[in-house]
Amino acid sequence: MADTVKFTLDGKVLEAAPGSLVIDAAKRAGIEIPAFCYYEGYSLQAACRMCLVEVEKMPKMQTACTLPVAEGMVVRSETAQVAEARKYTLEFLLTNHPLDCPVCDKGGECELQDMVFRYGAGESRYNEIKLHTPEKQFSPVVYFDAPRCILCFRCVRVCDEGMGVKALGVVNRGAFSEIAPNVGDHLECDECGMCIDICPVGALTSGAYRYQTRPWEMTHVGTICTHCSDGCKTTLGTRNDRIIRGNNRDHSGVNGEFLCVKGRYGFDFYDHAERLQAPLMRVGGNLEEVSWAVALGAVASTFTQTLADGGTFGVIGSNHTTNEENFYLQKFAREVLRTNNIDHHRTGDIVTLLDALSRDRHAADAATVAPAVLPPVGFPSLATVATVTPAVLPPVGFPSLATIATVTPAVLPPVGFPSLATIADLYDRKAFLILGADLALEHPLLSFQIRANYRHHQAHVYVATANPVREDSYSTMSIRASGPAALEQLRDKLKSEPELVVLFDDSFKGADITKLVDFGNSLGIPVKYICLVDYSNSRGAVDMGVTPELLPGYKPSGQAGMRVDEMAAASLSALWVVGANPLKNGAPRKAGYLVVQDMFLTETAQQADVVLPAANAYEKNGTVTNVTGEVQRMKQAISTMGAKPDLEIMGFLAREMGVAAVLGPWVPDVVFAQIHKTVRGYAVPAPVLATGGAAQTMPVNGRIPVEARPDLVHSGHNGLFASGTLGRYSKILNSVLESRQR
Repeated sequence: MADTVKFTLDGKVLEAAPGSLVIDAAKRAGIEIPAFCYYEGYSLQAACRMCLVEVEKMPKMQTACTLPVAEGMVVRSETAQVAEARKYTLEFLLTNHPLDCPVCDKGGECELQDMVFRYGAGESRYNEIKLHTPEKQFSPVVYFDAPRCILCFRCVRVCDEGMGVKALGVVNRGAFSEIAPNVGDHLECDECGMCIDICPVGALTSGAYRYQTRPWEMTHVGTICTHCSDGCKTTLGTRNDRIIRGNNRDHSGVNGEFLCVKGRYGFDFYDHAERLQAPLMRVGGNLEEVSWAVALGAVASTFTQTLADGGTFGVIGSNHTTNEENFYLQKFAREVLRTNNIDHHRTGDIVTLLDALSRDRHAADAATVAPAVLPPVGFPSLATVATVTPAVLPPVGFPSLATIATVTPAVLPPVGFPSLATIADLYDRKAFLILGADLALEHPLLSFQIRANYRHHQAHVYVATANPVREDSYSTMSIRASGPAALEQLRDKLKSEPELVVLFDDSFKGADITKLVDFGNSLGIPVKYICLVDYSNSRGAVDMGVTPELLPGYKPSGQAGMRVDEMAAASLSALWVVGANPLKNGAPRKAGYLVVQDMFLTETAQQADVVLPAANAYEKNGTVTNVTGEVQRMKQAISTMGAKPDLEIMGFLAREMGVAAVLGPWVPDVVFAQIHKTVRGYAVPAPVLATGGAAQTMPVNGRIPVEARPDLVHSGHNGLFASGTLGRYSKILNSVLESRQR
């Protein structure tokens, strides 16, 4: 089969891969063929007839969304006949469509509106009364106006194929056909809102955004979702310093257009009535509002005096704060407060995974020096390659052997070189093993990618979980088991795969992860891993050294230090808590002096001596690192009066203590420049981040000789409608029916 097919479109000779659809080939050539029902990545519908084109030697027009390119084909997408057909199609679609563009939420972003302006007739030939049905509310976040619907079935397909939920279908026939929930009169789904964004008209609208504003009245800021660790880009529409909506229609970021309910709707915690907007200080046993100058002065004075008295400090960081804030905080703790008591809530054993991978890489590198001890699995002849001249190597069937003697180890075949997977790998790789996690609920983007891979590339999915999960429905093999015991049941199946990506949660930690990597090596195929963690910067907190045993870049600190639970229970002279809630279970405070930076008066903040109101992720600049180690830039979308970014609070506190020169400027770009220069794996291309891309970090450069502490790793297993403290203060997440059922 030829690599490409040549055909002519509107007088231009184009090339496309065999089997490509005309509509896709035209798009790649910069030619738009309009369509309502077609949507890239989903099954073909051919329902709207808007993409009709003329094809030479064919007696009638064809739908470009179902027509594959062919050698020598001649296609015309803009002729008088095509324009007339599109005009008639639009006229038919408007038969019952209400002309309420001035009040429709889709105004300014409506594909039907755009096409009517381009091809539509000035007046209709239909005199019949339009059918009308009342607007329906499918859920708190999804409204449906049936007369606006053009029955393109995009929403049905994205819910079924994209999300795997099957919450929408079509009822009735003919002119009375309409979209409806598949269960009763309400949605039972993920409440992701994908159906709203994919709708080409205003039939499906958002309960959070409807009748709020117009798209041209908003400022659109692309930043990173602050909830789970998948690192989705969310484009926030803001007006008058308020977030009006979230979506990602420009397909930027690692998530394309995908967003779950938290990324699309879970931003409303920022203006909750209980949001702190002024510092609080304990006066006469009660927390009272004070100025920033008074609060910072009090904390700086107490910290300085505690240092002079030789007191003990503890610092608890966050997995929601930025890389810059985490880097600055650990530097503040170690260089100013002179303590190694610094930690955060760990939700996945990243350290053990990286150490296990580094162990194997060093072993493999050593093996390349002595070819005789190379692993024989799958490469029985490698041990003798070094002794054979390339000229006499068999050229047929062994194309790579002739060059093995001359290449560096970095380009050797990947057997025995397991590594870390990226978000993109989940769409491209051949097989996946999901261990422990309910991926669709806990890591919706990862689940979405694997589901798309299954639809488009027929990837094989293996599942080993304690309870049924959504991935069971399309898995090659699914078992109800957890931990290392599940692996042997899958061995024979996995050995037959060409490659594998393993995703595991906190059911694997410590020695179990080492066993998992050994198991992967024993399969004799390339294996990549993803250690699942919970929150938006759980990975970055470890990378930046917010742990007692590790400095930034996984360098051993060589010093003892307390962990989170130990600090919370210890009688420290001073405890500084940044964006965490270690006393959430009602434990009494033991520290002599407690300072908390947070957005809300959490259980820990209620016991503090000073509470400093912090900005959230949508109110600051910086970078975060997602579950797969891809670093992305956050951008400030709004500001809340009285709250300050954590980095700024730390910087002002350093200035009050007279140690600002030690820590350097508290400017995100300046701090990241230091991270880029000094933290192993973070010398990433700056232009990639500056233009909104994701850059892969590379921390696996050597063993990590520190004590494994699997007892410190505890995932919250937050589902779609929970997100730690943030989820508690999101009105929308708490309003949907599913949040009360799960």
